[in-house]
Amino acid sequence: MQNIGHRLSCWMRFKKIEQYEIVMQILLILLAALAPVAILLWYIYFKDSLQPEPTRLLIKAFWFGVLSVSVVFVTVFPLQLLTGFGLDESETISDAFVNAFCTAAIPEEAAKLIVLWLFLRKNPYFDEHFDGIVYAVCIGMGFAAFENILYLFQSYDSWISVAIVRALFAVPGHFLYAVIMGYYYSLWYFRIKRNWQTFIMILLGPILAHGIYDGILFSMDLDESLSVVLFFPFLFFFNKLRKIGKKHIAELANK
Repeated sequence: MQNIGHRLSCWMRFKKIEQYEIVMQILLILLAALAPVAILLWYIYFKDSLQPEPTRLLIKAFWFGVLSVSVVFVTVFPLQLLTGFGLDESETISDAFVNAFCTAAIPEEAAKLIVLWLFLRKNPYFDEHFDGIVYAVCIGMGFAAFENILYLFQSYDSWISVAIVRALFAVPGHFLYAVIMGYYYSLWYFRIKRNWQTFIMILLGPILAHGIYDGILFSMDLDESLSVVLFFPFLFFFNKLRKIGKKHIAELANK
């Protein structure tokens, strides 16, 4: 009986350690998913130094961004199931780019813009040129936070490497798409450049940036040798995107 009791005690102790390790791993994954989002939110908040937006509204915008993921789910996935489009692996570079635009860039950026418009249409605090970028980034980071958590838990066995790559590229990517969207939204709304080109670029700008980014990544997954060839064009494009975002922020932050 003592032997059985000892074995039972060891087993219970082992289960507690195992449960503790699982909980700690989940917390680490959540931290890794949310840390790059928090850093970029702090950066844009710091840039909005002249007349900062109310914190409660920024938090609300962030949660609007999280909810915008549901817009993508209820529109894209049913269409994919009905048509089969985007469910199969891409076989060519053209397939990769079509999938990138049709299953990611277009629905995701359209969902973010719908949420941004709903959030700003009766917002009395939307009164400065830089505010368009601030609110768009908060919404974009809400979307990125949900997506990042999803990807890291899907890659549970290799979450560290996935977290590093996404912190360096995917999350900043969503940040830059949001900067482009907010920049053109402010240009249009505050009549700085109120023409049809600016109006179109509110959505077309982030779609192009997002679609090209994902298109290159999807193409890199087609073949190992192709991933080597496309790696440097990818870095060049991402650096170009970073410079555009930096320019847009500097232009409106000073107005």
